[in-house]
Amino acid sequence: MDMEARAHSEHPEALRLWLRLLTCTQLVEKQVRGRLRERFDTTLPRFDLMAQLERAPDGLKMSELSRRMMVTGGNVTGITDQLVAEGLVDRVDVEGDRRAWRVRLTPKGRQLFQEMALQHEEWIVAAFSTLSDKDMATLHRLLGKVKEQALAASVSQAD
Repeated sequence: MDMEARAHSEHPEALRLWLRLLTCTQLVEKQVRGRLRERFDTTLPRFDLMAQLERAPDGLKMSELSRRMMVTGGNVTGITDQLVAEGLVDRVDVEGDRRAWRVRLTPKGRQLFQEMALQHEEWIVAAFSTLSDKDMATLHRLLGKVKEQALAASVSQAD
């Protein structure tokens, strides 16, 4: 049973919409996870870490990777250790901080990530292929409104 199946017609439309969003996210993510595993023998967290590094050619400190990925430092360390062992990332000292490392993609890691990113893009495009360009633009705009409201609420909660 998916998340959306929990909703009933007497529930507010907003709750039913929330559950549909969760269900869609989970279904697409499940497809992506399976395809990454089948095609590249990798996981979504490894892909996500490499994506962060691809956006930062000079590399990122482990703490910054952890913050960007919204996971614990231990999770980042475990994934990084695996990728280092495979020659996909390397660790370099951070000047002025003997306790910190900067992690960056190796040329081999950058090449593999580019292959994975192209496939990932195709999979996501296919997941939305039943929507017209106009539908996607409308959905993007509407979700942007929800995002703005959620960000404003999180700022007011922090005060």
